[in-house]
Formats: sequence, C-alpha cells, structure tokens
Amino acid sequence: ILFDHPLSPSQQRNLELLSGVSVLDRSGLILDIFARRARSFEGKLEVELAQLKHQASRLVRGWTHLERQKGGIGMRGGPGETQLETDRRLLNARMRSVSQRLERLQQQRSTGRSARAQIPVPSVALVGYTNAGKSTLFNALTGSEVYIADQLFATLDPTVRRLRLPGGAPVVVADTVGFIRELPHELVAAFQSTLQ
Repeated sequence: ILFDHPLSPSQQRNLELLSGVSVLDRSGLILDIFARRARSFEGKLEVELAQLKHQASRLVRGWTHLERQKGGIGMRGGPGETQLETDRRLLNARMRSVSQRLERLQQQRSTGRSARAQIPVPSVALVGYTNAGKSTLFNALTGSEVYIADQLFATLDPTVRRLRLPGGAPVVVADTVGFIRELPHELVAAFQSTLQ
C-alpha cells in the first residue's frame, strides 16, 4: 500500500499489521526507486545513507520478544542492551562510516571542481522534472548513449560530456537527476553532492 503523505513509524507498523502487506509512504517509495537506479559509487552511498536515516527514524519496539538480553558474568549479570538499543547502535555506526566515505568523495569532487574552474569552458546543465526528456535531449546534443527510459528517475547519476557549439566554442553539458514535486526535505539533504 502506497501513501502520498509521510507516515509516522507507528502508523506504518499499525497499517502493516492491519492489512498484512507492506506499507510505504512517499519517502520510502522514492528511496526504493533511488536504490534500484543508483549506478555510481557515490550515488549508492548517498542512497544507503538516506535509507539508514529513514530506517533509524522507524526503529520502534519490533523486538518485544527480546526485551532484555542478559549481560555481565555468571549470576551477577544485570540487564544488558535491548535489541532496540543494539539496532540503533549498529545503524549509527554504519551511518558514521558511510558519512565519512561521502565526505572524502566530496573533498575529491571539490578538488576536481576547483581544477576545472581554472579552465575557462562554460558549462550547461539540463534540468527539469523527472521523466521530462533531459537524457533524450542530452543524447541528441552530444551523440552519447546514456540510459533513457520512460520511468521516474532513470538518471540518478550526473553525466557530463563536451560539446562544440556551431560557432566552434566548446561547452560542457551535464545531464542531471530530475526534480520531483514535494521531494521530502531529508532526501534533499541526503543527495546534496548529486544535486551539486
């Protein structure tokens, strides 16, 4: 079941219990599509980080049968970590790891951007809503063969090609990820480097 509006974790869990099928809100569906379409290493990391953040916000008491694990030594052991605390700790560790890798990639991208800024070649970006024909136009202009399909977010990773204008002047053309109406704010933040 798909909802066009955000659902709280408890709403989503209760709807799944009532219906017996998976329930997704708008953010969950967009993340699902992004996870299937990301091709570049950076794009995959961004999707993973966004999914982890989305999942972390939805950690609720799903492990009530493991309410407390035993800790300590022998008979002196007190209550240990709950399964919820364990899941939260593991998710936070993975989010830190992915964030650090993304920061390194963004530094590399920043270095490359500053090097390209010293070469005076104008750049053109094809922007617009998803599934509006940006990649088709990009292929027609540059003679490239980037993936095109009649589907949302067929292009998630920006592609850049050099093009000579009729007067002979060179430009760099970029095919970009498409816009979508009411993109959840947390997804905008998660895909900052792709949007840059």
